[in-house]
Amino acid sequence: MSETTVLIIPGLRDEVPDHWQTLLAKKLERVRSVPPLEDNKLSLVARLEAIQRELDQIDGPVIIVAHSAGVLMTVHWAALNQRPIKGALLVAPPDLEAEWPPGYPTAQTLKANGWIPLPREPLPFPSILAVSSNDPLCSLQAAGQMAEDWGSQRVDLGAVGHLNPAAGFGEWPEANALINQLDG
Repeated sequence: MSETTVLIIPGLRDEVPDHWQTLLAKKLERVRSVPPLEDNKLSLVARLEAIQRELDQIDGPVIIVAHSAGVLMTVHWAALNQRPIKGALLVAPPDLEAEWPPGYPTAQTLKANGWIPLPREPLPFPSILAVSSNDPLCSLQAAGQMAEDWGSQRVDLGAVGHLNPAAGFGEWPEANALINQLDG
């Protein structure tokens, strides 16, 4: 990769050792990851502040690589900030209007913590929205609407669940090709 730094923005479960984002970060030369929050894990404001702290440490161009709630964080961050971003790979976005399986926050909890409403304006940078046909957190139809709203190129990955270790994913080599497409 060029002089571009990749900023990894994980979802609500933060950094998971066998997650594709964690494995990808170990292979990249220029990479930073948004660290886990100690407190206020569901606070969108705290998450956005953590993203900004990492971006403040990066000189030069940035490509964001976000997964799950990290996608939502990225979209909220983009609506509030002006720093130029070279591009964003947004993977397996959850649908805030869907009912999520047990173990995930409820819509009421997310709304109370600032996640709802989700910005629907076009992103101010190129983006790729990589989606699954059988994601338990988001239908293809909802993901398609997000891609359209944000001006993202939609990449259909097939039946890959939520593209996480629970769905059988550790390494995800396709991420490199999508990052390179944004870095081109």
